[in-house]
Amino acid sequence: MANIEFRDVFKSFGNVDVLKGISFSIKDGDFAVFLGPSGCGKSTALRLISGLETPEKGDIMIGGARVNETHPKDRDIAMVFQDYALYPHLSVAENIVFGLRARNAPQSEVEKMLAATARLAGITALLDRKPAQLSGGQRQRVALARAVARKPKAFLFDEPLSNLDAKLRMSMREELKRLHQQIKTTCVYVTHDQLEAMTLGTQIIIMNGGIIQQIGTPRDLYFRPANRFVAEFIGTVPMNFFPGKLDGEATFAAAGGGHIKLPEPARLDGAASLGVRPEHINLSSRPGYIDSGMKASVELSEFIGGSYIISARCGETLLRLVSEDDIPVGNEVPLHLHERWLYVFGENK
Repeated sequence: MANIEFRDVFKSFGNVDVLKGISFSIKDGDFAVFLGPSGCGKSTALRLISGLETPEKGDIMIGGARVNETHPKDRDIAMVFQDYALYPHLSVAENIVFGLRARNAPQSEVEKMLAATARLAGITALLDRKPAQLSGGQRQRVALARAVARKPKAFLFDEPLSNLDAKLRMSMREELKRLHQQIKTTCVYVTHDQLEAMTLGTQIIIMNGGIIQQIGTPRDLYFRPANRFVAEFIGTVPMNFFPGKLDGEATFAAAGGGHIKLPEPARLDGAASLGVRPEHINLSSRPGYIDSGMKASVELSEFIGGSYIISARCGETLLRLVSEDDIPVGNEVPLHLHERWLYVFGENK
C-alpha cells in the first residue's frame, strides 16, 4: 500500500513559513497533482514526501507508517526530476538499471526489468546510446523507465515536462497517463500548469501561499470552485468576474447594469463578484441562457482554430468569451449568461 497522508504539516525556511499546517490524503493508486503558482509550497510538499526535507510540525504518513525521520532511501519512493538527472557517461540501459545494480538485484531480474521498462517507455531501440545522443523527450522517457524499473511504492514528479516544447509536452502527458493506467502505482506530480493538472490528475491539490485552497477531481475544481482563487486559476481561458452586489440572496446587481437571477441563493454580505466562464457567455439568446441586461464593446478577436476568443469591455471590466463566429472590433454585443454556471464570490474571496 502506498497511500500518502499529511497531518497538519508545517515547514519554514528561516523566517519564511512555506507550509502553514496542510493536511491531505492520497489514496493508493491515485495520480495526485499539486497545483499552484510559483512559491505556493507545492515543491516543498513533494520534497517532504521524498524525505529531502523534514517538517517542523505535523506527521507524514506513507502506507500507514509515520516517516518523518525515515531516510529517503528507506521510503521506497522514486523521483523524476525536471532536469532528468541522467548519468552522462552511462548508456541508456545502464542508466535504467543503475538503481537495481546498486541494490545488488540478481542479473536475471535486471535483464527482465530492463526489457520490460524499455518496452513500456518505447525506448528499446535507444538502449546503447548515451544521454547526449537523445532528444529531450527521449531523455525524459529514460528517466521514467529508470524510475519504473525500481518498482517503488510511489512516483514523485517535480515538473518533469517544463523543459519540453508544447507539442512534446502534450505527447509526454499522454505517455504519463498511459503509464499510470498500466502500472497503477501512486503518483504525485507538481506543476504550475493547470492544463497538465487537469489532464493528468485523478485528484488535484490546489495551493496558494502555503495553504491548500481546495482538493478535488478536475471536474470538482472546474465546476465547483471553493473560492475566487481556485475559480480564477483553473481554466485555459480565465473566468470572468463582474463586480457588483447581491440584491437579496438570489439576484446579483452588476455594477455595469443588469440584474441576474442566480441558480441558488448566495448568503454573502456587502460587495461581491459574479464569476462566469468564457464558454458560458453567449452573444445571442438561446435555451439555457438568460439576458444579463448588460452589453460589451468588442476590443479584440483571436482565431484559435474552430473558434474565436473575443475580448470585450463591459464598463470597467474586460471580459473574454468563446465564440464560433468572428465579431468585428467596435461592435456592441448583448451578454447572455448560462443560467446554471454562475458563481458568486465575496469581496477578496
